[in-house]
Amino acid sequence: MKNHFELFQMPVMFEIDTQQLDAAYREVQGRVHPDKFVTATDAEKRVAMQWATRANEAYQTLKNPLKRAMYLCELNGAAVNAENNTSMPPAFLMQQMEWREALDDCKLLQTGHSKIESLEKLLEEVDASHDAALKQIAVLIDVDHNFAAAVGQVRALMFIEKFAQEVQHQLDASS
Repeated sequence: MKNHFELFQMPVMFEIDTQQLDAAYREVQGRVHPDKFVTATDAEKRVAMQWATRANEAYQTLKNPLKRAMYLCELNGAAVNAENNTSMPPAFLMQQMEWREALDDCKLLQTGHSKIESLEKLLEEVDASHDAALKQIAVLIDVDHNFAAAVGQVRALMFIEKFAQEVQHQLDASS
């Protein structure tokens, strides 16, 4: 198997059928699960464990849209390098600053209905941006095959997901 998609006999695309992925994963796990190799030799047990581990890693990568996008970019020679390359378009940087300011403003509010409403509104805006980024990534990868441009959207999505978690944490703490 060359890649995760081939392991599960899935098309190499960002937009995938997650039910098909789930079924393919169960089928692969059914064939390679270590429990099926209890009476096998040590070498066969090791190979089964390696395949089961590979299947788990592949499934976790393809199940998560962000990880799937990163994987597809890397498969096509466009590594995300998020730890080394943090460049973003100016408009996205401005959006980040506005969201940070909005979150800081929410933190200053007293715990209560207005704080929760403000955090929920901010989270809705971030979620909408998340959905838009996923749609853009799908077009860049599946339609345009522009993996270099997709890398920028993937880095933006990484920030959006991290920020959404931060907002959700504040919301949970305020409820």
